[in-house]
Amino acid sequence: MFVLWSCNDDDIQYETVNVAIPQVMSKAEFRNSVEILPSQTIDEAGKIYVYQDYIFVNDEFKGVHIIDNSNPAFPQQISSIKIPGNVDISIKDNYLFADSSIDLLVFDISNINNIQMVERLEDVFSYYNYQIPVGTDVAEFGDYNPENDVIVGWELVQQQREVVNDDAVLETFNGGASGDVGTGGSLARFQIVDNYLYTVGVSEMSIFNIENLAQPNLVTTQYSGWNIETMFHADGYLYLGGSNGMYIYSLENAANPSYVSEFIHWEGCDPVVVDGDYAYLTLRGGNECGQQESVLEVIDISDKTYPTLVATYFLDNPYGLGFKGNSLYVCDGTSGLKVYDKTDPIQLQLSQTFIDLQAKDVVPMDDVLIMIGDNIVYQYEYGEGTLQQISALDLN
Repeated sequence: MFVLWSCNDDDIQYETVNVAIPQVMSKAEFRNSVEILPSQTIDEAGKIYVYQDYIFVNDEFKGVHIIDNSNPAFPQQISSIKIPGNVDISIKDNYLFADSSIDLLVFDISNINNIQMVERLEDVFSYYNYQIPVGTDVAEFGDYNPENDVIVGWELVQQQREVVNDDAVLETFNGGASGDVGTGGSLARFQIVDNYLYTVGVSEMSIFNIENLAQPNLVTTQYSGWNIETMFHADGYLYLGGSNGMYIYSLENAANPSYVSEFIHWEGCDPVVVDGDYAYLTLRGGNECGQQESVLEVIDISDKTYPTLVATYFLDNPYGLGFKGNSLYVCDGTSGLKVYDKTDPIQLQLSQTFIDLQAKDVVPMDDVLIMIGDNIVYQYEYGEGTLQQISALDLN
């Protein structure tokens, strides 16, 4: 940030700061803006989700794009769902659950050519991503009223402000597996386990009973940890990835997950996947997550009450990861996709690297590995110890 200092006659010091001013929409207008649309270009590809022969790609905070993947060598975009404020989805038995900032929406996708929204649970998420622009020094919420409004964007302006201290000030606002289930990547915040949908936000876990898929109900919302970013389910446990660590919750009582333990690390963006007695998580540095180094960590979770770090591998710019059999697939951002042999989880061996592409998230399916990066959906076949690319669908 370029800062200009000045003083008046009273020796009051001023500086130039970047002020973010919210653009708001009434809840009524916001809730009336969901649409089923023909195939669209994508602005910023987020997470990917696979269900039956379809790939669902999140367009960050705007909705979901649907790809017919019945032939992975020639995937075809077929439609999109405009969902303002959308970040995550999850699907069970042809019902798609999606967040829309403060609300949970349900769509019937049994006829993919005639998708219908069948339910909206209003105000079930008290925290949502306000999308404060990078480079903001001060966020002023002004007349924003969370009872009536939703923040849908920001205007970033420069203003002269009196110096309060030596640090930039960023204001914050706190607003009041049976069945046919799809597969998400490691960046997911939604997980369906049997008759429950679990969702996580900054510090909350919301549990929905979805026994009646068309009419879910919110069972409870509980504290989940600080700055939670991802959630992964394995063997009756939820593993929450946060900027300060990994939290383990037991699903022994499915309606009320219970805290078991946490593994603390330095601050960093933290997706996690679990296979057997080991958890694999990436920490991305050099960004808003708060640390400089980027690493892949291997955590021994054989004792769920005492997770222990057993190995660390340095990376360049990691995001999501996934596994199939003895292979661990790590999206290393601008450094591409890296494949590790995890036969011995404590001694991972790098076996293959795909460079000259950007890798953000990956979903290893039975027949193909699906990866997204830089608004391109890549697909690979599993060869004899190597991956072979079979398609690359540009969503721009």
